[in-house]
Amino acid sequence: MPETRNPNQGPDDFAVQIADQIESFLVAVTEVAKGDEPDSAVPFLLLEVSQLLLAGGRLGAHEDIVPEERYEPDTGPEPDVDDLRLRLAQLLDPVDVYSEVFDPYARSAPVACRISDDLADVITDLRHGMAHYRAGRVSEALWWWQFSYLSNWGPTASAALRALQSLVAHVRLDTPLDELDGLDTDSDAAADDGELERQAGAVMAAEIAAPLGIKPTLD
Repeated sequence: MPETRNPNQGPDDFAVQIADQIESFLVAVTEVAKGDEPDSAVPFLLLEVSQLLLAGGRLGAHEDIVPEERYEPDTGPEPDVDDLRLRLAQLLDPVDVYSEVFDPYARSAPVACRISDDLADVITDLRHGMAHYRAGRVSEALWWWQFSYLSNWGPTASAALRALQSLVAHVRLDTPLDELDGLDTDSDAAADDGELERQAGAVMAAEIAAPLGIKPTLD
């Protein structure tokens, strides 16, 4: 793997810290997607997405970053994430699909999303910025990460985090987990306000706790 740190930058440099956090997330999620440790997948993803959003929060709170070049340099073809997306979907089945409201300040019905899609989309954005960073275009990388945090990967990662946290809470608190089987991201019915309730079934969290490596704390 190419060295991402510019020799002129110290470990306390803002860009270095952001890049290190992003690189750690990219490596970690790629490893999880291999499926070697399925028992710890959900808790590990919860931790990694939480840490990534700390970097995102720092980018969001930072003043607007202006790249040195007027036009974005070409980073070459985007790496394919379809295999990673599929592996995550298989790993997270049957809890991959969840419901989400895109904008909490807008009146909109919940829609169906997939954690696997979310993570793959986030990785696509982060890798794009990392290509600039590794090429020495630090300001371009920071601009891209900041812009895409506000416009795409921030909301997407936040939604995935909420789903992962909810899943862990359902299991740890030993509460029933509504079933979303039959509700999919390409279903028109997903936009109906009452569809989630009609689709809900009786799937106990304990049934998915073992394969996902989560144990209830309550008897």
